[in-house]
Amino acid sequence: MPLIDMNWLRDHVDVPAEETYEQLAADLVKVGLEEEEIHTSQVTGPIVVGYVVDLTPEPQKNGKVINWCHIDVGEHNVLDEEGNKVPRGIVCGAPNIAAGQKVVVTLPGAVLPGDFKIEPRKTYGHISDGMCASERELGLGSDHNGIIVLNDYGLSDEQVEALQPGDDALGLLGLNEATLEINITPDRGYAFSYRGVAREFHHSTGAQFNDVVASYLERAGQLHASEHGDVEVIIDDTNPIHGVPGCDRFYARTLTGINREGRSTHQMRQRLLRSGMRPISAAVDVTNCVMLDVGQPLHAYDLDKIVQPIVVRRAVDGEKLVTLDGKEHDLVSEDLLITDSPNGERGSRVLGIAGVMGGLYGEVTEETTNVLIEAAHFDPISIARSARRHKIPSEASRRFERGVDTQLQAAAAFEAIELLMGVCGGVASENPTDVNNTEQPRTIEFHTSEVARLTGLTTTDEQIAQILSDIGSIVSTVSEGVLSVTVPSWRPDLTEACDLVEEVARLVGYDQIAVTVPAVPATSMTGLTDSQLRRRQVADTLAEYGLTETISYPFVGDEDYKNFAYDADAIKPISVELANPLAGDRPYLRREILLTLMRTVQRNIRRGNPQASSYEVGHVFEWDPQAPAIPALPGGVRPSDEQLAALDAGLPYQPLHVAAILTGDVQETGWMGEKRTADWTDVVEAVTRISERLAANFTLDQLHGDDVPATWHPGRFAQVKVGERVVGIVGEFHPRINESLGLPAHTAAFELDLDAVFDEVTYEPVQARPVSSYPPVHQDFAFVVPQAMTSAQLSDIIRTAAGDLLESITLFDVFTDDSLGEAKKSLAYAVTLRAADRTLTAEDTDAVRAAIIDATAAARAVLRA
Repeated sequence: MPLIDMNWLRDHVDVPAEETYEQLAADLVKVGLEEEEIHTSQVTGPIVVGYVVDLTPEPQKNGKVINWCHIDVGEHNVLDEEGNKVPRGIVCGAPNIAAGQKVVVTLPGAVLPGDFKIEPRKTYGHISDGMCASERELGLGSDHNGIIVLNDYGLSDEQVEALQPGDDALGLLGLNEATLEINITPDRGYAFSYRGVAREFHHSTGAQFNDVVASYLERAGQLHASEHGDVEVIIDDTNPIHGVPGCDRFYARTLTGINREGRSTHQMRQRLLRSGMRPISAAVDVTNCVMLDVGQPLHAYDLDKIVQPIVVRRAVDGEKLVTLDGKEHDLVSEDLLITDSPNGERGSRVLGIAGVMGGLYGEVTEETTNVLIEAAHFDPISIARSARRHKIPSEASRRFERGVDTQLQAAAAFEAIELLMGVCGGVASENPTDVNNTEQPRTIEFHTSEVARLTGLTTTDEQIAQILSDIGSIVSTVSEGVLSVTVPSWRPDLTEACDLVEEVARLVGYDQIAVTVPAVPATSMTGLTDSQLRRRQVADTLAEYGLTETISYPFVGDEDYKNFAYDADAIKPISVELANPLAGDRPYLRREILLTLMRTVQRNIRRGNPQASSYEVGHVFEWDPQAPAIPALPGGVRPSDEQLAALDAGLPYQPLHVAAILTGDVQETGWMGEKRTADWTDVVEAVTRISERLAANFTLDQLHGDDVPATWHPGRFAQVKVGERVVGIVGEFHPRINESLGLPAHTAAFELDLDAVFDEVTYEPVQARPVSSYPPVHQDFAFVVPQAMTSAQLSDIIRTAAGDLLESITLFDVFTDDSLGEAKKSLAYAVTLRAADRTLTAEDTDAVRAAIIDATAAARAVLRA
């Protein structure tokens, strides 16, 4: 996002001298330009101007030549043995240092970017008492071919002459000031320039705004611009996107006979650096400077390399272009190109992707003496698509895709020519080419009552008209309460009356809008839906059990399938594959939450948090390869019920699931006992608690042998059922899975299809039972049963036999031993009996006990002695 240099901003608006960057940020946020960050310098002094008194070249054994220099740094000079101040001795290996130069010297105590501290150091047989700095070492650019020589750094002769040894160089180089980075929303493209930010500062504070563009437009209007100027330009767009021409204005002006040795001024270089751009050459620096200044991207061509006519056209599939960054791009028919016409073949050579980036051919070089400046207006959609397709988010494309002022091109080109002539001389053309097919700015009929209706603000018609005029609109009165508003050319985002309401509210101040909480009518439909309530009950149950809720990205790939020992070839055809995945190695949407939840658990364990038991409630995505194709619906009209049904039929099924992974210690070592790690019993308990909370009456169907998926322990895995429907799985991971994923032994998990659970459970009002005031009777039973009998089966038998006197039944022990017999186990239950109308007698309890023993005996359950 844009970096703002307050000194440059003052060219456009009267910023008070005492304004700080913190205050500037506060002023801009009032009108919607949010502060991203205030950047302070990473460089601290002392950094001063030095004068090279003399130097002695010293060849080294490695072939390198270093210079032992004596550099006068004024008051920072050192004392000799007699107490006299003498120049400092500094070792410098730069090839461009020479006696008599004024250079930038970093003295001991200075700190450069990267926390590089300057100290006296012994090197090449000398004590170097400081360092002569290059641009890269100071963070001013990428040039490291030599040190900064102030005699040749864009300063005027008078400025260089005025510099004295020992003068502070931090201020000279702009290293002692902060810059403000602001965040620009997509509809505010004009704020990608100092002109636009200055206008917003004016709206916020009332400071005087000075529109330099008006002056440039007036002076450019005195030229003889026409469609048939010095440069022949043809716009031939045969494939417009959405019927909108890719280029509706192309302004071209030439500058001939420039000085190839010309260099950008110090001020221009400094401004570019403080605005986040690297100085390159005079012509390129000028175009970048104008773009930052007024918001119009420009492109400079070597005029001698261009063969007219210049043709703006769409690409032909298969064409190629090597852009300025050295990368080759395969062009498609939507790309808008700038081309020229060598060998009489019109538009045959590609010079660049319009509004995005130029190509290597035709660029300005050190040999260029004649320059062509292009200032155009391109369709935002065309530019945005090309920039994203080719992954070239250039400074130009950022502005064009947000919308550039259609009336700015002549002024921007005039400013660029003037700046370039100032540093390189030359003769500017008086006959620029201007192919202008832009439309007139939109006029909106605006009812001023809309402001009060939509925002609640109390504003007069005069206030509204004044605000709209201040943003650059032409406002006239149609009738009482109705204005005709012609929006400014730099605000393509203002298309409807509601946009004007937003502008009024923004400039009056959002803080002036009264906070009114709308009244919510109390009806039978308020509150959570049944599904929302049950989902919350599930989440609360697991949180109360001690698990942490997480949210993971639903993307999976081959690595996840491998981790769970899944057959990727079988899963991929029934998985939703993304056309443009966030991560190339995870292009599918999950069919189970466990795959993505596992990554969260692993990450916690790897970062030193072994107690990572977690759960997630979310959707999974089940693709049906036989599903009908999803129809392309027309825009701008409400789809019919049949179209919506067809849309739903083509979408993947997205049921709501809950999954949990239990790992680590579930009980810490203490005076009550030793620590215990999580295992399958803990996930069964979690599933049981969900069952009780939802009144779902889950049953577990344990699978054995080859029926158990490879992910799970073959003796500790079960399907969760409601009635006969399988609604989930629960169990302990296979030891190989735990080992490969770096999990503790016995890590266990479950996953339930909540939509299936909710469908199977019938929820009806529960009649509360009166609490009996009579005492309970507790009976314990231990039965030897076949290994295949489940506790649930035996519990049902006991419950039926006990009848209405049964209050509760709890399994408290499972015991297996050879002494019980082959394929036998012992199940022990605590049974509580209570009557609602009397105290139970011994005869009552004996009768119930006998009934339980007889019923269980019929099922081959033998009461243990």
